[in-house]
Amino acid sequence: MTANEKAKAKTEQATGATKEAAGRAVGNERLTVEGRAERKQGDARQAKEKIKDVGKH
Repeated sequence: MTANEKAKAKTEQATGATKEAAGRAVGNERLTVEGRAERKQGDARQAKEKIKDVGKH
């Protein structure tokens, strides 16, 4: 996994998890859904990079 893409994936996951938790804490459904989507986007990016790594070896 390239370092830049790995960092993007981890950042998206962390930011998404934070937004999701904040949304739940204050009862803001939109923020919760937005955070969940961002976290899943980071998960997808990480999975894509792992597949690319497997192809290289």
